[in-house]
Amino acid sequence: MGRRPNMAEVVAAEPALSNQILEVEGLCAHHGQLLALDGVSFTVGEGSVFAVIGANGAGKSTLMRSIAGLHRPSEGRVIFDGTDITRLSTPQRVELGISLVPEGRRLFASLSVEENLLTGTYIRRSGHWTIERVYEMFPWMWQRKNQRSSLLSGGEQQTVAISRALLANPRLLLIDELSLGLAPIVVRSIYGSLSKIMEGGLTVLIVEQDVNQALSVAAKFQCMLEGRTTLSGKPAEFTPEEIEAAYFGLNSTSSIHGKD
Repeated sequence: MGRRPNMAEVVAAEPALSNQILEVEGLCAHHGQLLALDGVSFTVGEGSVFAVIGANGAGKSTLMRSIAGLHRPSEGRVIFDGTDITRLSTPQRVELGISLVPEGRRLFASLSVEENLLTGTYIRRSGHWTIERVYEMFPWMWQRKNQRSSLLSGGEQQTVAISRALLANPRLLLIDELSLGLAPIVVRSIYGSLSKIMEGGLTVLIVEQDVNQALSVAAKFQCMLEGRTTLSGKPAEFTPEEIEAAYFGLNSTSSIHGKD
């Protein structure tokens, strides 16, 4: 086996394209014999919020894991800032600037709030996100930094998980099922913090079942059903009825795309 290319070599191999920080091209992925992603394609503009919506089993989490490098696609490409990263490992993608907030938060229950945050600095890029900045943005974390994370509420755990991912100083933040298991008021609070989180040009890709909340902040979105795209474009281009039909698979065509 040849040596693993370093990040400078990978980035130099392909020049960056326009302002599309992420391009997903014809992505297919399997779980055993099950086809979980069936030719999914979309682009994400730098500094924007992009939402992937769909019911349980739509393939959303597989998509996120494929972008993060945790699931190897069987076909297609993932391009980050002009670089084909389809075959790169997860640590290499973190080095390039991709961080994932996994479904269910996945905090270390036996570790304190601060210890969980520090795990996000194991691989990190230079940038303005530091543990001090996190504490400044979320003062309650400073007050409870020595508390075990298992004693936090669901909303608090989600905030710690997002902060942990930010400490790697990513350019692209992937948040899988942001509102899962959280009260509506907590979800609104977390979504309300997105504008501050995105200061400095961070791009956010959100996987979400709460359609209204996701589309209220997204510049563009992708609706998925059984691993396929059923609707994509800007939220304002579609009526609530069209979005609902795509969500539940009631469209007469396999996919509908809005204007770019």
